[in-house]
Amino acid sequence: MTTGPDTSPMPTRVSLSKVIADQRKTELLALGMMIFSIWFGFSAGWLVTACIAGGVLLGLVNHLATEYWLLKVIAGGGEPTRGQLTRFTIVRLCVVAIVAVGIAVVFWPDGVGVLLGLAIFRLVALVMTTIPLLKELKEQ
Repeated sequence: MTTGPDTSPMPTRVSLSKVIADQRKTELLALGMMIFSIWFGFSAGWLVTACIAGGVLLGLVNHLATEYWLLKVIAGGGEPTRGQLTRFTIVRLCVVAIVAVGIAVVFWPDGVGVLLGLAIFRLVALVMTTIPLLKELKEQ
């Protein structure tokens, strides 16, 4: 059963503070993951735990950059084209990959924790995004 078109107001102003406020749940999760990795990871060594927490932070920055870009496109009144999505995604993921691999190489072998933290955050963020979508599909 549909209730008609979405009548929620379109954003008119794009700001990083709005994106940060809208993504509070994801930010709290990332903070919890970083605290968890530091709290329980000291047996593996401080550099590994710092790299895992850094990977989670890098994943959060990637997530917020994506949300900011999407909000900016929506506020502009247009729909992103396939080419825009592709270019933005490739540039964003290349930057994240270069930073993560660079840190992993500089702090080898403990720096691999950056890749682990990034992968864990991406997995959790994907699940957090999928669950509301599945609930919405079930209601329709």
